[in-house]
Amino acid sequence: MSTYTREQVANLVEGKLDWDTTTRMLTMPKDEERFELYLGVLQGKVKWHDRIVLPLGPHLYIVQQAATRRWVTKCGCGHVFCGWKENWKLHANVYVRDTAEAMADVYPALMAPDTAWQVYREYYCPDCGTQHDVEAPTPWYPVIHDFEPDIDAFYGEWLGLPVPERVD
Repeated sequence: MSTYTREQVANLVEGKLDWDTTTRMLTMPKDEERFELYLGVLQGKVKWHDRIVLPLGPHLYIVQQAATRRWVTKCGCGHVFCGWKENWKLHANVYVRDTAEAMADVYPALMAPDTAWQVYREYYCPDCGTQHDVEAPTPWYPVIHDFEPDIDAFYGEWLGLPVPERVD
């Protein structure tokens, strides 16, 4: 039995949960049903029926496509970026802040980094314009592939749940 209700988990996701309950949730061991409750809340926020396998961010997910059983990286709006093992950023719209003028939108005068040493790369969904990530590398550094999760181990070893079926 879950320690928390679906409503409490939904309020946590929305940032509307009271501080005492939030603190308790963060400091106590996770109950076995929490991840499934969390996925259910996320699934209820999207308009598509593909199964969310793992959230990558507030509006970015690895999902199992209903029609093909393939796993892909998908935006909350429904835009499919690519296969789940690929770097989704290579399929996103990118805005690079590489001038003092562009950095002025982010930093107060005289506090911005030197753009010869650091730029901002902002990654957006091509369909809805949601910003999914920001990097601050040196200008010549390649696009960063944040991570490739070991979903089999996460589901099987950490959660003790069956790994969602996939076609690669």
